[in-house]
Amino acid sequence: MKKIKKVSLAILILFVLLAAIAVAFLQYTKPKYEGNLTLAGLSKPTTVYIDDYGVPHIYAENQIDAMTTLGYVHAQDRLWQMELMRRIAPGKLAEIFGNVALKNDQFFLGTGIDENSQKAIDQLDKNAPTYLLANAYLKGINQYIEEGITPIELTLLDIKQEKFVLKDVYNILGYMSFSFAMAQKTDPLLTDIRDKYGMDYLQDFGLEGSLGTTQLKSYKGKFKEYATIAKSVTQLLETSPVPAFIGSNSWVIGGAKTKSGKVILANDPHIMFSQPGTWYEAHIVCPDYEIYGYYIAGVPYPLLGHNRDYAYGLTMFENDDVDFFQEKDNPNNPKQYITTDGFKNYTYQQKIIKVKDSSDVKLNIKTSVHGPIVNGLLDGIEDKPSIAMSWIYTQQKNKILEAVYSLCHAKNLEDFQKNIALIHAPGLNIMYGDAKGNIAWITSGKLYKVPSSVNTNFILNGNNGIDDKKEWLPFSKNPVAINPPWHYVYSANNQPEAIDGYLYPGYYLSKDRANRIDALLSSKNNWTRSDVEKMMVDNKSTSAETIVANMVKHLVVSEFSDNKKEAVRLLKSWKATHNVTDVAPTIYNKWLYFYLKNTFEDELGPENFKLLIGTHVIKQIIEKQSQNSTSPWWDNTTTKSKKETQAEILNKSFNDAIASLELQLGIDIKAWQWGKVHQIEFQHPIGKLALFKKFFNIGSFPVAGSNEVINNQMFFYSDDPKYNIKAGPSTRRIIDFSDIENSISVLPTGQSGNPMSQHYSDQTDLFVNGKFRKMKLNRLEIIQTSTKLVFNPK
Repeated sequence: MKKIKKVSLAILILFVLLAAIAVAFLQYTKPKYEGNLTLAGLSKPTTVYIDDYGVPHIYAENQIDAMTTLGYVHAQDRLWQMELMRRIAPGKLAEIFGNVALKNDQFFLGTGIDENSQKAIDQLDKNAPTYLLANAYLKGINQYIEEGITPIELTLLDIKQEKFVLKDVYNILGYMSFSFAMAQKTDPLLTDIRDKYGMDYLQDFGLEGSLGTTQLKSYKGKFKEYATIAKSVTQLLETSPVPAFIGSNSWVIGGAKTKSGKVILANDPHIMFSQPGTWYEAHIVCPDYEIYGYYIAGVPYPLLGHNRDYAYGLTMFENDDVDFFQEKDNPNNPKQYITTDGFKNYTYQQKIIKVKDSSDVKLNIKTSVHGPIVNGLLDGIEDKPSIAMSWIYTQQKNKILEAVYSLCHAKNLEDFQKNIALIHAPGLNIMYGDAKGNIAWITSGKLYKVPSSVNTNFILNGNNGIDDKKEWLPFSKNPVAINPPWHYVYSANNQPEAIDGYLYPGYYLSKDRANRIDALLSSKNNWTRSDVEKMMVDNKSTSAETIVANMVKHLVVSEFSDNKKEAVRLLKSWKATHNVTDVAPTIYNKWLYFYLKNTFEDELGPENFKLLIGTHVIKQIIEKQSQNSTSPWWDNTTTKSKKETQAEILNKSFNDAIASLELQLGIDIKAWQWGKVHQIEFQHPIGKLALFKKFFNIGSFPVAGSNEVINNQMFFYSDDPKYNIKAGPSTRRIIDFSDIENSISVLPTGQSGNPMSQHYSDQTDLFVNGKFRKMKLNRLEIIQTSTKLVFNPK
């Protein structure tokens, strides 16, 4: 017995020692937020104040010193994220994750982003500030790699770090640009519906622009199952370890409508939630330059920013910058395809993908004049006709780094607008406000017209000489509103009004958020920052009450159980809010799911129905279809002996919804609160493994908001017991030029990507409860609330 006790004691002591060593090691990996360091490349000492939310305020004698320092402090908080970001476009995820990431690598390596990045670098002016400052930033990252603490993720995955180069920056921007596009999720599926059922089945989809009833006003004064393409690309983006951009809100209120007479800018870009989050905040102050910016990991210039003179934000334009073309192979030579000029040879390129703990994989990339052939890059379409992907980003001259540099170095509104023309893709709504009282909505993107016979919502014909005709438009034709007489501008990813009679094709979102923003802004002329705070977390839907009224009138309530009658009563009295204690949105969203399932799944099948649920177009359909009793979709094609009506489908769907809720939440309808089913978890790529979940992930939390309300907390309609929120505000920012030093913001989790940092999740409570914290510009206040980290020249 004594021997057993001794052995048990020894094991316990060993366990305690190992735990102590593990804790000590993790403490050792924490970022350094105070003290003194040396940094190569500095001309003079640079001081960094790390404030109470982990934001570095960098005071330097010149911009080179500031950018070198930014690279170092950014890396110590986000090096793991930087490593992930730079690996996607050049197909290097499988090197660290193994075969599970091979499909991602095959596709993105085939898109041509990597080659396009090198071409852009070759064309850069090597003496320009854009180039010099970007390389200073990279020098700071690389010194951290050499001398700093290796992030725990890199240790766990045994990743050998390589120096960052400018090509990594372009590859990161290239991946982010691709993730904005919706064509790859939508066009193949719509083509299948057209080819199998005809255009009558697409009337509810409003492809001719009929659903774009809320348009942003400009002011200047055969059946081939193409949906496999959509399925493959959707799976790649949804399983990517790096989040994709989804939508966004932004509005800028002119002085004529604010209590102070000064401009207020609000912006919350919507991005897939992840941990760490998308943005890293940093404040740079030099004698000739100041910016408080929001940075993507590995990118030297902020995509969102402000200073004492001006502020800018962005949303997705959602214009169509990706097209798919079906090529027609030469029947006598599969290495050729048919064009209006005769046969042309496909070009071929072989690349090698390194796979962790496995053999290298050879990837053969086939390309036509329209772009890479995706058949060899995506699963399930190897035996289909050759489909080429044409993407403006890789086909136009890439000057995106110069453009992003210019956004944060603009001298005035005219300078700011001029440099937006450098962004050919992605399409963005760039929102602007300044201390002089100017407000603006300016769109980026290389826009074009196609012949009236061509509908870019479908797979196009690659050999008729018509479908690929593009009339490229000058930047002066891009939608814009500068200092409009209604004194505000806004964007919620909606279709701009026609310019010269032409509606730009795209994948625009429903009118809900736009109508709510417009209605609120137009109703007041004394806006304050506090008012805008409340507006940013507003969760009332502008269409839900109409949809409920359209659907409820078809219900046979007299035949319902007491629970169902109570559910109907709650829906009828509902004011379309989505607070965590509301019950009606739980009923409404479950009913919507079963209505969509019982309406579309019989024609599309389970997999393609799931694809449709993940597109923007589904959000456009619901209200219009709820008013259309003659829609061909109401009929259940699996019941050949009868033709179902809208009333039958809606009654069945309501019964299905209540039965599901009773099973999942119990029969007490008062317990069906929105917060019980609408929840958010911020998931780290390694946190997907159960062993590491509690250490890396944050949450979950009940949260207010819903699809297509201003507080846009996005989920896919489903019958799951919980709607796990996929995307939402990646930051909320309010810039008030009447009190610029007290402008406010919040991140979903925190500044740092290091789980041992106190700033890993210290903003989460603020975010989920709709609260804010200050973005500090006042030096004295910064010093008083910060730790001090001094970098001396090496």
